[in-house]
Amino acid sequence: MVIHEVFGDQPEMRAVCEKFARRGYVAIMPNLFSGRGPRPICVARTMIDASRGKVNEDIEAARSWLAVEEDVDSQRIGVIGFCMGGGFALAYIAGGRPGVRAAAVNYGQVPKDSASLQGACPIVGSYGGRDKMLGRTQAERLIRHLQTLGIEHDVKVYDDAGHCFMTQGHHPVGQVIYLPMRLGYVEHAAVDAWRRVFSFFDARLQAT
Repeated sequence: MVIHEVFGDQPEMRAVCEKFARRGYVAIMPNLFSGRGPRPICVARTMIDASRGKVNEDIEAARSWLAVEEDVDSQRIGVIGFCMGGGFALAYIAGGRPGVRAAAVNYGQVPKDSASLQGACPIVGSYGGRDKMLGRTQAERLIRHLQTLGIEHDVKVYDDAGHCFMTQGHHPVGQVIYLPMRLGYVEHAAVDAWRRVFSFFDARLQAT
């Protein structure tokens, strides 16, 4: 399951689905902005709904749909999130979810309390060191939480990358609004991050 970033259903997020499909996975991306009002306010409404657990319900609906597909093993499901979606992915897997065996969290916000992630599946995470909002500090917090809880993980900070470094999105307005995050694709960091994601997922989700 692909959980999109704050820019929503964009070509680079669909490209993520295609990337997984090319490796033999079945990929689904729920549109978390759908039905939440006009685009200018849907992000805020989605954040509010997330605090109420309604976004988790949307993601769970996607998992339920995926689990009954004929070419899907309901006990070998993974979730990957980017930016806003990375934080949502963490919130979703907390406490455990049926058949969800691995999660990838990419520059997502991490809860302050380690107990919030109790029962989560193994996690692979990637963060940009130049991202002053959701970079090293969040990565280090995630590592501390997972070490405390004894959850298997692989979390890495890429020193010369900023936010959104794994996908080739074009958001000139976002680059200005979110200047401290240093948005932008960084090829060598992206290649290594994707290598780690697929190595982590393949080991836990692919049939043996």
